[in-house]
Amino acid sequence: MLNLQRLRMLRELYRLGTLAEVARTLSYTPSAVSQQLGLLEREAGVQLLQRVGRGVRLTDDAVTLVEHTEALLARLELAEAELATSQEKVSGVLRMASFQSALLTIAPTALTLLEQRHPELQVQIAEREVGPAYEGLLSHEFDVILGEEYPGLPDPIHPGVDRVDLVTDPLHLVLPTEGRLAEPPRYLSDLAEAPWAVDPPDAASGRWARAMCRGVGFEPRAHFDTLNPLLQAQLVRTGHAVAFIPALIAVQHLEGTRLVALPGDPRRKLFTAVRSGRAQHPAVLACRAAFAESAARERAPRPAWRLEGLKAGG
Repeated sequence: MLNLQRLRMLRELYRLGTLAEVARTLSYTPSAVSQQLGLLEREAGVQLLQRVGRGVRLTDDAVTLVEHTEALLARLELAEAELATSQEKVSGVLRMASFQSALLTIAPTALTLLEQRHPELQVQIAEREVGPAYEGLLSHEFDVILGEEYPGLPDPIHPGVDRVDLVTDPLHLVLPTEGRLAEPPRYLSDLAEAPWAVDPPDAASGRWARAMCRGVGFEPRAHFDTLNPLLQAQLVRTGHAVAFIPALIAVQHLEGTRLVALPGDPRRKLFTAVRSGRAQHPAVLACRAAFAESAARERAPRPAWRLEGLKAGG
């Protein structure tokens, strides 16, 4: 009989490419992973790995076994969902990953709704950006992820993942209400010399922000490079920077700043994603319903300045 945990290791090696990454993802040492895969080879009775330089490569038989493993794991999750559906109450532990601005805005209300409706369901949340969150979802570290997608940067298609969009969230220019940066510019390019608080360039939000500025002919002067939207808001509020910030943040966290609508009304999408085999699990359905309701309740304030007069370029 083939061991399921060893089959999972083989699947992760196929997905991640190296024994070191498998060990990191599953919290093993590389030598332990290698040993377990050696045992799986003996169980299967065929060669599964070939040495290539310092690494390994899966054989055709191993790839076939991975395909069966994917189907087996999905089938097991369908069985778990069916058994959970037969119970009167939604219970257990639901592991979730989300990014910071969602945790600041829609997560608290969603968690309150879940506590009221399903007191026996325990939700555990880890803060992750979308890429690492997907890795955790595919490796079964998380059951649900809350992600975001920025204009012009579509979320990659992930086989075996069920995605549901929650809400579109306008992206605004944010200015202080006092000081040299307070007056709304006529053109976005008028801010070419302004100090900016922007997300790092390796984040989708940071790539979008830089593309927005480059589209009108300048590179933002990133005086402050941070993923923390509250820090960005504080830097704007105190007159030290301008920034692009999603409108949902403005509901509770942008007092003392001025919102300015951007040309073309760019919006990010917020979504939930789960493994397809777990999509009908009662805990997942309850979680998705609560986050959808929370997102629908938020009503971002209208920008103080309408940008019919603010052109994309100067």
